[in-house]
Amino acid sequence: MNEKLMIAIVDDDPIFQFIAKRFIKSFESVNQMLIFSDGKDAMDFLYFNINDKDKLPDIIFLDINMPVMNGWQFLNKYIELKSKIEKKIIIYIVSSSNNPDDFIQAQSIHEVTDYIVKPIDREKYTSILNSVHT
Repeated sequence: MNEKLMIAIVDDDPIFQFIAKRFIKSFESVNQMLIFSDGKDAMDFLYFNINDKDKLPDIIFLDINMPVMNGWQFLNKYIELKSKIEKKIIIYIVSSSNNPDDFIQAQSIHEVTDYIVKPIDREKYTSILNSVHT
């Protein structure tokens, strides 16, 4: 992958959004960031841009506990939509929950690349972005 990455953060916590945005924007491999405060806004964006892969994110950092549409609901809708999307989107669950049931549920969803417990440090972002951009 030689082109720059588009990253989406789907999380209702403005502090997490701010910190994540600050870390991620410092990477040269990142071209654009999308911020959504709930799963519904993110899903609406995917539906609206389904036929324009240049507007779709390469990576989604997805929280579980959000208002309107939580992360699990988002994933269920994404699974239904996935076959219509011509772009591979990598999804990381990023949550403050360290509940073993959440880990197990995430592992059972093929579309989830990894489950990361907050906070995420710069090294973790570096590892993720380097693995995608190579």
